[in-house]
Amino acid sequence: MYLRRDSSETKRKILTVCVRLFLEQGYKNTSVSQIVDEAGVARGSYLNLFPTKDKILLELTETMFGGQFGVARSIADSKLSPVYAYAVETAIQLTLTELNENLREIYIEAYSLPDTSEYIYLHTTAELKQIFGVNFPDDTESDFYEMEIGTAGLMRSYIARKCDIHFPLERKLSRFLTAAMRVYRVPEEEQAKVLAFIQSLDIEAIATEVMYKLFAMLEMKYDFKLSKDSKGKERKLYE
Repeated sequence: MYLRRDSSETKRKILTVCVRLFLEQGYKNTSVSQIVDEAGVARGSYLNLFPTKDKILLELTETMFGGQFGVARSIADSKLSPVYAYAVETAIQLTLTELNENLREIYIEAYSLPDTSEYIYLHTTAELKQIFGVNFPDDTESDFYEMEIGTAGLMRSYIARKCDIHFPLERKLSRFLTAAMRVYRVPEEEQAKVLAFIQSLDIEAIATEVMYKLFAMLEMKYDFKLSKDSKGKERKLYE
């Protein structure tokens, strides 16, 4: 019992330090040596719990992705087609990564690494079947899983490409959503309405609010306080 308690406490210390450092200085800039030093744990204990740094990112990914569709549904009118909630959710995610470079890196890694990307595929597949199932009446969850691999690849590519004056946020959102909705057989007329709805939103303000709620949730869950500099690291779009 004591061993389990010690292991649980060590895991908590490690996660607290890792999540804070990932958000403050970036995933790649956070070394194992820094983690064990700041957490005050033995390197062996760290490696027993987390053989790779990717395993820690999986915990963070599960927390970050867990509530995204819920936020989107609260913004999209419940009377509208579920496609609107999908569009809002993906628009928020793309915009978040333009506001904070460390979040961009976390999302890129999450879409790239095997365990985290598999979590995203599985987590999103059920949502996609619910949203777009009417367009694919004979398709199974496996079919939607395979389509999600493709659209998740698109998402990663668009996240990795920073907006600038030649590729502004509005165009990035329009390009991604058009490509994704075509994959899921959304009629052209409805596509136009969905894009118009997204353009009517102050998506940057919405994403900023979501970002600070995310920071607050992570601070509460992992019991740490982000530095003011880290919270204020939003970049001005296209600077």
